[in-house]
Amino acid sequence: MTPDADTPPAADPLVERFRQHLVTGRNASPYTARNYLHALGEFSTWHRETAGKAPDWTALRREDFRLYLRSLGRRGLARSPVHLRFSALRTFYRFLLREDVVREIPLRNLTLPKPERRLPTFIPADRIPGLLEAPAKELAREQASSKSPVDAAPFLRDAALLEILYSSGLRISEACGLPVGNIDLSGRVLRVRGKGRKERMVPLGRPAIAALERYWEAVKHPRDPDAPAFTSGNGNPTPVTPGEIQRRLKRYLASAGLDPALTPHKLRHSFATHLLDRGADLRSVQEMLGHARLTSTEVYTHVSTERLRQAYNAAHPRA
Repeated sequence: MTPDADTPPAADPLVERFRQHLVTGRNASPYTARNYLHALGEFSTWHRETAGKAPDWTALRREDFRLYLRSLGRRGLARSPVHLRFSALRTFYRFLLREDVVREIPLRNLTLPKPERRLPTFIPADRIPGLLEAPAKELAREQASSKSPVDAAPFLRDAALLEILYSSGLRISEACGLPVGNIDLSGRVLRVRGKGRKERMVPLGRPAIAALERYWEAVKHPRDPDAPAFTSGNGNPTPVTPGEIQRRLKRYLASAGLDPALTPHKLRHSFATHLLDRGADLRSVQEMLGHARLTSTEVYTHVSTERLRQAYNAAHPRA
C-alpha cells in the first residue's frame, strides 16, 4: 500500500463512521487504520475514474469489485497487496452490515489469487543478546565521544522496550501503549490489550523487569497506573510512538551487526520461533501472541521444521 494513495473524501459519511469505528470501537493500530483508509481511497479513485462518480457503497455489486480486481491485475500488483486491499474492503462492508447500512456483502464469493505462503523471518537466538545489549553499548559510545552530558533516558527506555518485545512477544503498538497499571512486576505478567480490544495475560522475563526498573528509576517515573510505561522523553509524558522506536532500532541493529531494515515485529517472530524451538506447545504460544486462530500461529511450526530439515540435510550422512 503506497503512502501517497488517495484517501476517501472527508465528506463521505460512511467512511468517516468507519474511521471512527477503527479508532474507538475496534482499537485498530494507526498502521491498520491508515492502510484500510488508503485501500478505500484507492477504490474510490478507481471508481471515479471508471464510472465518473464517487462510489455509492450501498449500490455496488460483486461485478464492480470483479472489475476492480482485474484492474489491479493489469497493474501487476503482487498477490499480497491485492489481498490487503480486499481485506480492507471486506472489513468496511462487515461494518456496514452490522450498522444495517447494507443487507449483504457484495464481495462474497469473489475469488482472489491465492496468497504467497511466506515463512516469517526471525533473528537467530544467538544474535538476540547483541541486539538487547546494543542500547547500553550505544549510550557508552555516545558518552565517550560527547563533550557535554548525554541523556541516558532514551537508551534505557529502548533497552527496556526491546527486552519486553522479545520477552513477551508484544506488537510494537501494544508495547508503546502499555500503561503502568497493566504491568505486574511481582507476578511477572503483563495485561495486554491487543487487536479488537481483546485482553490477554503474558509472562514477563526477569531481564525485562530489571531493564524496566532501571529505566523508571533513571527518569523518576511516577508509576501512576494510568501513565504510559514508556514516554517520548524530554519531560513529555505522552507515550513513545512506534515510529520513533522503529527509527532508533535501526541504530541498534547496525550496532549488533544485524540488518537495519528489520522491524520491531521481527522480535515478535523471534519470540514465537524460539519458544517453539525449545518445546513450548502451540496453544500456549497462540495465547501469548493473542492470535484469534491457531492457523496464524502454526506458521511458526513451519519455520522450526524448516530449520530442522536444513540441519538434517547439512549434517546427516544419508540425507
